[in-house]
Amino acid sequence: MSSFGWRMHGDGRRVAPGAVVAPDERLSVPRTVAIGMQHVIAMSGATLLVPAITGFPASTTLLFSAIGTVAFLLLTRNRLPSYLGSSFAFIAPILAATASGGVSDATGGILVTGLLLVVVGLVVQLAGARWIDAAMPPVVTGAIVALIGLNLAPVAWGSVNADGSATGFRSSPVTALVTLGAMVLVTVFFKGMLGRLAILVGVVVGYLFALVRSEVDLGPVADAAWLGLPELTAPTFRWSAIVLFLPVVFVLVAENVGHVKSVAAMTGQDLDPLMGRALMADGLATTLAGAGGGSGTTTYAENIGVMAATRVFSTAAYWVAAFTALLLSLSPKFGALVDTMPEAVLGGAGTLLYGMIGLLGARIWVQNRVDFSDPVNLTTAAIALIVGIADFTWAPEPGLELRGIALGTAAAIVVYHLMRGVSRWRGTSQEPASPASVPGGTELEGTRLEGVRRDG
Repeated sequence: MSSFGWRMHGDGRRVAPGAVVAPDERLSVPRTVAIGMQHVIAMSGATLLVPAITGFPASTTLLFSAIGTVAFLLLTRNRLPSYLGSSFAFIAPILAATASGGVSDATGGILVTGLLLVVVGLVVQLAGARWIDAAMPPVVTGAIVALIGLNLAPVAWGSVNADGSATGFRSSPVTALVTLGAMVLVTVFFKGMLGRLAILVGVVVGYLFALVRSEVDLGPVADAAWLGLPELTAPTFRWSAIVLFLPVVFVLVAENVGHVKSVAAMTGQDLDPLMGRALMADGLATTLAGAGGGSGTTTYAENIGVMAATRVFSTAAYWVAAFTALLLSLSPKFGALVDTMPEAVLGGAGTLLYGMIGLLGARIWVQNRVDFSDPVNLTTAAIALIVGIADFTWAPEPGLELRGIALGTAAAIVVYHLMRGVSRWRGTSQEPASPASVPGGTELEGTRLEGVRRDG
């Protein structure tokens, strides 16, 4: 069989109980198309929420999401199923960079992040992934993930502008509460796929509620064309913006490692040889997005949920999903509809979303049994979280300002390795004699509400 072909699974119509459709298999064409469309629905809520929050063009983000997915499938030789959607880890640095220098500065930071991830993937491909565990043990990875989510808490609540207009939750608390309440109830009320799409369903409910309350202006949607090319933005590069994005590299590494491990566990295949390729592919996708004005990408938890529910891991379905997303990105009217998302709906969704990102850091600690009676682990997490949540700032020179996420990430890495090194030298280390190495990756994207992979 060639690397880019698929053999039919059974008769192509049924999947026996306990069986899985492997990445190199496929079902009949109608079933493959249907599952591919299901992947589009699964990723759309989170992927489109990022441009709605950051102000990036939705069509552009969707375009590079589709291109990135194709690049991922090609670079992993069609052996690793994944959809690359918008990474929530980019939200905080995008908002900060856009506020200080505009969209071009943000896309420059995204591009540099992608290039660094490509380098990491190349090193992993050549030298293996063990060094990642040594450089980023679970206590460090968990702290970085947690502080990225919790740093966004003020964004969910929102602010009042000079002209009296409000953003986030504060712009319309009733609409925000309806959005948030819909997400909460859908999570526990519905079984199967619908329950896993709680963020998407909640956003739709909140949008319709805002529409009834005349909080949505559909004028731009009516004026937009049905077909057209997405808006592209050339990146610019300023150190003060680039440093905001550097911590995201650590998160993307953890997410991709977690994705590979999760798919391997569910398919029973050894996918570790593809780890470096997966990192390089996501890095390339993020680089392309940054070059054209799209948001950075990552592997998606929602689509892992679809695979777990259907037991279909065929990469053929992801080709369908990628081309479907590509077609949607060529409709300015669809992009305009996303751009009309009310601030209150975003605030309601963000209240849950950012909190879940923060708690995913705690999940990494729990899954890897991080011992917080060890003062090295306790001190590392404590300092990093406060620096990130309080959004500490430091301007070492004019034009270069380091903020909470960058400083918190640096604090986690430096404090851990400094304390661990000194404690080993002085004989005061409380490490277990033979610590087990347990992968600690987790994705940030999308509905963390499903308990399918978790990670994600």
